[in-house]
Amino acid sequence: MIAIVDYGVGNLFSLKQSLTAIGAEAVVTNQPETVLSADRVILPGVGAFADAAKKLSATGLSEVVRSVVDSGKPLLGICLGMQLLFETSYEFGEHKGLGLIPGRVVALKERISPELKIPHIGWNQLSLIEKSGKVHPIFNRIKNGDYVYFVHSYYATSCDQYVIANTDYSIPVTAAVARGCICGCQFHPEKSGDVGLRILKSFCEWSGEEL
Repeated sequence: MIAIVDYGVGNLFSLKQSLTAIGAEAVVTNQPETVLSADRVILPGVGAFADAAKKLSATGLSEVVRSVVDSGKPLLGICLGMQLLFETSYEFGEHKGLGLIPGRVVALKERISPELKIPHIGWNQLSLIEKSGKVHPIFNRIKNGDYVYFVHSYYATSCDQYVIANTDYSIPVTAAVARGCICGCQFHPEKSGDVGLRILKSFCEWSGEEL
């Protein structure tokens, strides 16, 4: 069973529908015992970092997520949920994340070409990064150059050793990361058509092992 963590942010319905479409058993929950008993966990998120971090902490679910990681169960962060995995975000101030992956979340507009729009919205190609000659297991059903759907104004940096995919937006933008049993996608698999469903399918089969 997959637990989708409900802490008050995120497009939970479409994510659950996508998991149902690939035959996965999923439940949207804010109950710590349900999250901890799941085989794997997804941390979604949309909106502002500070508000999401505050809600995650206030519900006690931040410690639950840490316990999931400590147990070695696979964890997937999506969009803002991925950004929360990092140490610090500089979105409208400086805010602490979960600190599960070293790195910082910074504004795209300070790094990209000035003619490009913010937020970065739409379909962009993935550039998969091999580790030990292999792509990460969550990408074993897709190919380099496949398109996925992004909606974001901030991105993760200072995390090169954990990056498993980039996308191009005048600069290489972190599209996905992994550390141990943790992985994260800046894009939305649940909005990325067949490619996204195949990524979710691979996550459902991933044991949480590192490359």
